[in-house]
Amino acid sequence: MADQAELVFVKSFINTISSHPVRYVDDYQQPPQSTLKKVPVLSIDVPPVPERKVKAPFPSVEAISVTFKSLKPPQSFTLSVQPTDTISDIKAQLASQPRAPPADAQRLLIKGKVLADAKLLKEYTVKEGDTVNLMIKPGFDWDPSKAPSPPPSLEMKPVTPPSESSMSDANLKPGRRHQRIPSVVLSPSPSMVSLESEKPQDINLTLDTSSIPTASMSNATRSTYQTTISQPPFWDRLYSFLRTEFAADGDALTAFEDFLRASKGGLTASEIAKIRDHVGVVGMAGT
Repeated sequence: MADQAELVFVKSFINTISSHPVRYVDDYQQPPQSTLKKVPVLSIDVPPVPERKVKAPFPSVEAISVTFKSLKPPQSFTLSVQPTDTISDIKAQLASQPRAPPADAQRLLIKGKVLADAKLLKEYTVKEGDTVNLMIKPGFDWDPSKAPSPPPSLEMKPVTPPSESSMSDANLKPGRRHQRIPSVVLSPSPSMVSLESEKPQDINLTLDTSSIPTASMSNATRSTYQTTISQPPFWDRLYSFLRTEFAADGDALTAFEDFLRASKGGLTASEIAKIRDHVGVVGMAGT
């Protein structure tokens, strides 16, 4: 029993110690026997850096002379082309020759094999002096005898220098010459002359204002209708009648304003102000 108790005590003591962090002093040095041994480094002979080889330049490709021959119609063209040229470039160069078919109408063949536009000439092993068959695609009409007419040349007319009499010696400086600029006279067109000769006619406009009532119109010249609606008691009786017909005062006031607005053409501003003061309906700015 005593041995077991001691064993339990030792285990618990070791666990307690191991849970605490280990702290070293500032001048602590690890013993030499605990340090790791250095791995020995062996010197290895490294071969020298190889010299860079300078690549030889590409050999220059010389141009070759190729004959393009057509049987129908019989025609032959000899061109100097590069083996690295594409077939489409060769067709364009051939089309620039006089009496040659356009590039989109050409078909180039070697031993019955059609040359593709995207490939190079050297892919078909064409050599100096070889002959390439030229055919025309169906649907194109090519006649070498009908050569296109050259564009008309522009004739240069000699310009005569100005005479000595046309220059003023008074305004000339030594070593400089002055050429008189001809004046340009602008004549009016016939349409402008005809427009200037025709003078616009005045149009007389008359406005009949006899039917429009004015504020200065007297009561004798006004009609009985206008005389009646200009009296404030008429609008007082109308407003009382509208209030008996409508249940809400707001509806009666709206109907009164509608009647008054419809009759403003025959009333003056002072008459409208008197009507509102008499009836007790307030408006804005006497309206």
